[in-house]
Parts: sequence; C-alpha cells; structure tokens
Amino acid sequence: MGENLPDEVDGIDATLVLGVDNVLRLRLRWARGISIVEDDARLAMARVNELSAGASHPMLVDMATTKSVSRGARTVFGLPCSASRIALLGSSQVDKVIANFILGISTLPCPTRFFTSEQAAVDWLKEE
Repeated sequence: MGENLPDEVDGIDATLVLGVDNVLRLRLRWARGISIVEDDARLAMARVNELSAGASHPMLVDMATTKSVSRGARTVFGLPCSASRIALLGSSQVDKVIANFILGISTLPCPTRFFTSEQAAVDWLKEE
C-alpha cells in the first residue's frame, strides 16, 4: 500500500511503499531545480522509520529526478534508520555522481549500492 509523505517541504512529491517482497520503495519526485537539503532528508527518514514500525527492511530509493543532495542531507542519509540495506536507483550520469557523493560517506549505516536496473537492485536487496 502506498503512503504519501506529508508535504511539509515545497516541491516534494514522495511515496513510500512496502511491497509484498518486503522491499521498501521510496519514490521521491522533486520539483525541477530543487535540491535535497537536510530538512527534506530528515522528513524522508522519519517517514521510513514510521512506516517500518520498528522492523528492518531492504529499501529501494528511486533517485532519478534528484538534482543534488546537500552536505547536511548526506549526513542525515548516513544515520541509521529502518533500512537493512539500500539500493539507490538512477538512470543518468548525474544520478551516478549524486550516488557517489552519498556512497562516499565514510560510515554508511547499512550496505548501500547504486544501480541503473530496478530488477538488479531488487535482486541485490533480496540477498539478505
């Protein structure tokens, strides 16, 4: 069942779904030209933890429409949450550069990888 994140930050259209395969799918669509800042990241992580209700799940993050991620947001994404492993899904070179910034955080809270294929990402998430 899909759940919309509260629209507390202008320009966010986000949905979080726990699939029958036990994979959380976080779909974030940002308004054109918007960058993810610390408040956006905190909102998304709080919603992930709320939906997970204390359980740990692998999480697929669709980042294909993300323009940039601030240093503060990257710090938030480096904090532990309900995700047991995270697959970042993108489709462009910009997505890959952004993912590399996130993956460059010295201590990620769980295994995290970048993919351009949703099926490959989901297969990796199910390896737990």
